[in-house]
Amino acid sequence: MLHTRLTRLAVDLAAGAAALDACISYLEREIGPALEQRPGSLGISVLEDRERGVAIFGSVWATSGEMNGSENTEAPLRGELARLAGGPVTVEEYQVPVFELVERLALPRRGLAAQLTRIQVKPSEVDDAIEVIGDYAVPPLAEAPGFCDALLFAEPASGRLISETIWRDLRTRASAPSVAAIVRSQMPEADVPDEVTGDTSAKIHGVEDYTLVFSTVREP
Repeated sequence: MLHTRLTRLAVDLAAGAAALDACISYLEREIGPALEQRPGSLGISVLEDRERGVAIFGSVWATSGEMNGSENTEAPLRGELARLAGGPVTVEEYQVPVFELVERLALPRRGLAAQLTRIQVKPSEVDDAIEVIGDYAVPPLAEAPGFCDALLFAEPASGRLISETIWRDLRTRASAPSVAAIVRSQMPEADVPDEVTGDTSAKIHGVEDYTLVFSTVREP
C-alpha cells in the first residue's frame, strides 16, 4: 500500500503573501527535489489557500519503509520551512488506500482546484469508510467533467481520513458530487449517536478548498 506524509504550514499573517510565497518557493526549489531523489518517491504536491495563509505539502511513497527513510532528508529542511513561515508546521503520516489518477496531464500539474474532506470514524470502521469512498464516491467523481485525481489518506489507529480530489477548475469542482454527501448517504449511522459514548460513527470534520500550486504525483 502507498503512504503519504502531509506537512501543513500556516504563515504569520502579518507577513502576508510574501511569507507564503517564500515557503512555496523553498518547497519547490529545495525540499521537493531532495525528496524526489529518494528511493520509493512517487512525487510531491503543494496546495495553498492564500486567504488563510495555509499551505499543505504532501509526498507520496511506494512503501512505509521508504517514507520513514525519507524523514532523515526532510526533517532538517522543515526547520528552515518553519522559519520562513513564522507559524506552526505540523506533520501527519497516512496510508493511501485509494489512488485514482484518471486524467493524464503533463507533469508538473499546476493551478488546478483541490478539495480536502476531513472524515473521522471509529478505528473499527476505517475499512468501511475506505470501501464507501472507493466503491461509491470515486466512480461518480471519475465520470464528472473536469475530474483529475482522487486520493484517500487513512490513519487506521485514530480513524482519521482525508479525501483529496483535484479538478480542472473551480466551476467543475463546484458542480461535482460531494464526497461529504456521499459519505453521509452511505454511512447513515453517522447521524446516530452511540448509546454509551454519544459519539457518532462518522463525522465530516471539514471541507477545505485549495489551489494546486504544483504536483508531480504519479502512479507507481
